[in-house]
Order: sequence, then C-alpha cells, then structure tokens
Amino acid sequence: MKKKILIIDDDTDICLLLSKFLARKGYEADTAYSGVKGISMFSQGNYDAVLCDYRLGDKDGKDVLAQLKATDPKAIVIVITGYSDIKTAVEIIKAGAYDYITKPLIPDEVLNVLSAAFNQSETGSLTIPVSSVAKPAVKRSNTTSVDFMIGNAAATKELYRQIEIVAPTGYSIILYGESGTGKEVVARTIHDYSDRKGKPFVAVDCGTLSKELSGSELFGHVKGAFTGALNDKDGHFETANGGTLFLDEVANLSPDVQASLLRVIQERKFKRVGGTKEMDVDVRIIVASNENLQDAYRRGKFREDLYHRFNEFSINLPPLRNRKDDIISFANFFLAKTNQELNKEVVGFEDRVISMFLSYSWPGNLREFRNVVRRSVLLTPGGTTIKADTLPWEITGNSALDTAAPPVNEAGYLQNAVVMNSSNPTAVPPVRELDLKSTAVKAEYETIMNLLKQVNYNKKKAAEILNIDRKTLYNKIRNYEQLTEKLN
Repeated sequence: MKKKILIIDDDTDICLLLSKFLARKGYEADTAYSGVKGISMFSQGNYDAVLCDYRLGDKDGKDVLAQLKATDPKAIVIVITGYSDIKTAVEIIKAGAYDYITKPLIPDEVLNVLSAAFNQSETGSLTIPVSSVAKPAVKRSNTTSVDFMIGNAAATKELYRQIEIVAPTGYSIILYGESGTGKEVVARTIHDYSDRKGKPFVAVDCGTLSKELSGSELFGHVKGAFTGALNDKDGHFETANGGTLFLDEVANLSPDVQASLLRVIQERKFKRVGGTKEMDVDVRIIVASNENLQDAYRRGKFREDLYHRFNEFSINLPPLRNRKDDIISFANFFLAKTNQELNKEVVGFEDRVISMFLSYSWPGNLREFRNVVRRSVLLTPGGTTIKADTLPWEITGNSALDTAAPPVNEAGYLQNAVVMNSSNPTAVPPVRELDLKSTAVKAEYETIMNLLKQVNYNKKKAAEILNIDRKTLYNKIRNYEQLTEKLN
C-alpha cells in the first residue's frame, strides 16, 4: 500500500514539484496551500507523513505543527525551512517535528528523511543515533544494532564514568542538557548497562503530549473512557513494565498528570483512564529536561515532591562546544553511519572542513552535527572528500570571521554603512578581477556576515537592524555567492 504524504506550502510551484516527484517514487501526495487548509485536510485524511513549510502565508509552521500533533501525537511531521536556521530547527524538533529539511530542496534528501521516518515509526529504531557516548562493544537495546563510541574529551569521559556508576543501580535519574546533546541515547545506554537490559525501553516526548491525552498515553485507557476511546489501549507504563521508561521534557506535563505520576512512583500501581482495576508496575524512570527542575518547582511549574522522587541521581550532558576533542571522532562516526545509510563511500573531510567544524559553536549540538554531515555526504560524490561548499553558510560564514562585529548605535542600526575586513583577507571567498560592483557586493556581504555573527545568526533580527526584509537579506547573500562562482 502506498504511503500517503500531505504537503503544506504556500508556494504552489514547490507543492507541484514535490507532489510529482513523490508520485514518481511510489508515494501518494496531496497538497495544501495554507496552514488552515493543511490542518483541515490532515484531520480528515489518513496521512503517513506531513511535509510542512515553516513560513506560511496565514500561519507559522510551529503553530501548524502543534495543531497536527494535537490531532495525532504520533504524526510524522517534517518541516521545510528557507535556510539552515539552527535555532528555529531546534525549536521545531523540541515541539515534536521528526526532522527538518532546508531549501533549496534536494530530492534525495527528502526521500532519505521520509525513509528514515517510516523506518523509525515501523521498527522503533533510529537510522542514525543523535549521540555517541558508550563503548564500541555495547549495542542499543533490542531495537537496533547501531554501535556506540566514546569520545576523547574530558567532559565526555566524566559523563561516561557517571553512566557506568549509576546504570547498575535502580535509581531514578534526571538528565540535564541542551537540545541535541543526546539525552535519549544516554538514557538508552544506562538501560543497556543495567540488569533491565533486554527488557523494554520506552521513550516518551512529554513536549508533544496534549493535556487532554497525556494521561491516556502514559497510563492507557479503557473502551468508552472518553470520546474517541473505541478500544482498550495499553499506556507507556504497561509497555515498559520490567524495563525503563524515559520521559523527555518532563516539565511539560500538566499538574494533574504530575500528581498521577507521583502516585504511580510511590505505590507502583496505576489505573487506566476510565478503569477501576489497579495494575502493578515495575519500571525504572529516567527523565530529561533542558531546564533546571529545581528552579521549575520553585516557580510553581513542577511539583516539588515529584522532583525529589526523580532526583536520586542527576547527570549533566555537556554541549558539543565544550567537547572540542570529540569533534573529529564524531565527524568520522557520523560519516561512517551516513555512508552506510546511503550506500556511498565518501572517504573523509578536507582539512578546511575540519577547521570549520572545530571553530563552530554548534548551537544545535550533536543533532545539528549529524544533520550537517548527512547533508554533506549526500552532496559529495563517492570516492572523494567532503568540501567546504557542501556545508551550510552558518558554518562557512562563522569560521571565516574572526574580527569584531560592526558597531551598532543606540537605535540598533549600523553606524557605518560599509565595514571592510582588510585585516582578514580570507574572511570571504576570494573574488578575482574585482570591479566597482563586485567590490561593493563583497563589502556588503562582509557587513551582513559580521552582523549575523553578532546577533547569533538570528536572521530576522539582522534584517531589522539592516532595515531590510528577510527575503532581501537572503537575496544579498545569494547574489554574492553567485558572483563568486561566476568570477571563479
């Protein structure tokens, strides 16, 4: 049976091209030219996945994502972004998107992401892990045969030492870390090192659970418990019985569900929603949060008694920018896994690419790193090395700039219309045979890139400071790249 894809994009050309391409590849595709129409079609149809543009004419892609997830918490939603905006991508994934794809769209990338999403949905396994922190001899629990590795950075070794200490115990654990640092992978590793290995490992993203359905998702329900409860349903606690339950972004659970969760932990019993029968449960709980739960309970957002139940042991996952000694190992790790996924033989990285990796701050951490390598491998012919022109411009622009950002006045506008970077002649790709026009374009490009660095690559803010719209900002960057290609 053909997989059914819904494309939501206000660009009719993209909708037409994507739908025709997917049809040729054996998918059935429908299109919606607005967020409202897409939400309506999704609620009425039975779609296997959604490709949704982040910036729609009537709605923000994040709002569309939230409504799709409210309709079906397990919906596979892949978001299309205009440029590789990592902060936006991190927010999208935290909100429940499976992945993101950047424009201009690469057909093979669309197919690979869809294939990985369907594989994960059907088998419960990840095609490529978002982190790699355990010893090579250890496998992920009963869902995949992907090996782990341990890095060389002191922070990574300390992380792994804590995992080895706490894994054999029955302690509940809180994992802290920025988005993309691999909290779920660490939780799986702890499970694999415990005496519960071989028993179920169930991961739940609490950020995607609606207030109305979170109780049903966690504890199950009986037929007729609420409108739409047509059959009895096992909850995540039942599914994980005997094993480990991982609750990601646990602070997003509603107060009612937090109270029910506390009772289950205390009594090791629970009832399905609408049910009267108490069921015994034996589950080790690992929770994760990118905010401090102690601060959350002090603000009244999280129950203090539940926090103390969870806080038998806590682990902080260091961001990738604090693990520079691991960069090369991770790059080779992701390269090997992507070669396997794509059946390619890309042989390595240019020295310039490695230098860019080492100087970049990686705000999206290992998830961003994985996506960058995957995209680069896709664009690189087999038998050759990955070159800098396959990297997103956030990385190439950042690595090229080591001078101060341009001064900004109190009103937030640039004090100088043109900022030249004469102290760093390699700040942008060299342009031969410069004339007046190309010199002006080069200076303009340097100004934009310096400002983007200052505002942490927030393109909306940069456009406001420059007093231009985002589309104009993108066009100016593209114009310089085209000029460089023409002259080189």
